[in-house]
Amino acid sequence: MRYTVSGTTLQVVEIELEAGEAVFTESGGMSWMSENIEMDTGVKGGLFGGLKRKMSGESAFMTTYRATAPAKITFGSEFIGKVIDLDLEAGKSVVCQKDSFMCAQEGVQLDIHFQKKLGAGLLGGEGFILQKVTGPGLAFLEIDGEIVEKDLAQGEKLKVDPGYVAAFEPSVTYDMERIKGIKNMLFGGEGIFIATVTGPGKVWLQTMPRPTVANSLMKYMPVGRSTG
Repeated sequence: MRYTVSGTTLQVVEIELEAGEAVFTESGGMSWMSENIEMDTGVKGGLFGGLKRKMSGESAFMTTYRATAPAKITFGSEFIGKVIDLDLEAGKSVVCQKDSFMCAQEGVQLDIHFQKKLGAGLLGGEGFILQKVTGPGLAFLEIDGEIVEKDLAQGEKLKVDPGYVAAFEPSVTYDMERIKGIKNMLFGGEGIFIATVTGPGKVWLQTMPRPTVANSLMKYMPVGRSTG
């Protein structure tokens, strides 16, 4: 299986499949494809698997695209940003924000990840449930804006606005802490809580979270007026 990630702000992944190879995505996730590809839509992992995906922001139904002869299939981004390509070894996982899964090679497992820390679950912006992709195989994630990767050493901490944490390795600890100082909380613009990620492990940060974009556009939206 070969692939190419192309584009700048709205990237696409074009995957070349040999006969018998397959990739899967959530229902409606495919952009275009050549001939010689068969579709099979179903609740991958059974009813419980579908419910878990729904809880993590994905569709309960997944579609598998299998090549009957050499073929190409393309998946496009839903939002301005970049694509992370992960070549996961057997048993290796990455935890990511809800609705960031794009597509993956057959054999990759898509599951939910529960926040173990109470504070992270309540105040982290994504709730208690995130997504987890586990190898073996290739997987692709959609990230909002540009990607910044940080490799944290054992015990190394990084404080981040919660919305900017896109993905991290399971070895990384993700928690929330209160910003110190009343003036900082009231006038600092960062709110009351900030995320803390602690190594060891890799963290993927995103530069343009969707909620931040939505909030910045709200002031330009027309306000409805009653005509009574």
